[in-house]
Amino acid sequence: MIPMTVAQAIDLALREEMRRDPDVFLMGEGSATKHRDLVDAFGADRVRNTPLAEAIIAGTAVGAAASGLRPVIDLLFAPFMTYAMDALVNSAGKLRYLSGGQFRFPLVAMGMTGTGWCVGAQHNHNIEAMFVHTPGVKVVMPSEPADFKGLLKAAIRDDNPVLFFIDLGLLGQEGEVTEDPDFIIPLGKAAIRRFGDDITLVSYAKTVAVCLQAARQLAEQGISAEVVDLRSLKPLDENTVLDSVRKTGRLMVVHEASGLCGIAAELAALVSTKAFSSLRGPVVRLTGPDAPIPSSWALEQAAVPQPGMVVNATLELLGAAHPLN
Repeated sequence: MIPMTVAQAIDLALREEMRRDPDVFLMGEGSATKHRDLVDAFGADRVRNTPLAEAIIAGTAVGAAASGLRPVIDLLFAPFMTYAMDALVNSAGKLRYLSGGQFRFPLVAMGMTGTGWCVGAQHNHNIEAMFVHTPGVKVVMPSEPADFKGLLKAAIRDDNPVLFFIDLGLLGQEGEVTEDPDFIIPLGKAAIRRFGDDITLVSYAKTVAVCLQAARQLAEQGISAEVVDLRSLKPLDENTVLDSVRKTGRLMVVHEASGLCGIAAELAALVSTKAFSSLRGPVVRLTGPDAPIPSSWALEQAAVPQPGMVVNATLELLGAAHPLN
């Protein structure tokens, strides 16, 4: 195990998979510029810069995947994926089914998202739920460097299209990552980051750290919070969430994306359907607003869940007095 940032873990995963499988290649907006080491190692044919044309990048990747290659495409910011929706949703997500399984579409589309960099609404929009709603597409959004490596390698090896969202605020985060080239984290397996008995806090990406900070503050008041990191939004690890809620009796889902038809709504429905008898209070959703994210740092931070908000909502749910600021 060695310390490395999320950005370095992504680069390591790409290097290992390109070395393991000659069919893996990387292309996108600035890919060769950002990954000069990969160009030196594997050549310009396998690490390519592209024009700023997301629909063409995604369409090319779909054709390459159907031809037997395993493309990884970098579309920079997640909102730019909306330019590539036809290729990702109507082609990559559906043609395996429409072809009766004659074609596979093993491609990974990467995009950055999340607050903390003040890049404004056209560059920052958490659209992960749009793709969770898309048949035939898998969605991953890790929170720790080791998970970025293990999940990206699993995504590259998967025979289905995988949307791999990278929270901008995590790129420089450092953690211990194994150099084992066989290290893989299966898609669809959540992680429990902190064990507790009074409430289950479920989140993903950067907001996992928000929940952990809130859990530490709650512990000072004698409240034990369990924190679940989904890591993979589709497939969703229903069992880990349900087992935790059956133990604690309470659920709060926390994420930066809008709550309207989002991941939190899906989890609320899941728990209400399959673990209703275990609930000791209403399911709480703490999410971003149904509004574009502002560029202002202060307004941006006010628009997304903060640890104090999680603490206050937990105290209210438990009926405790004197919420924290």
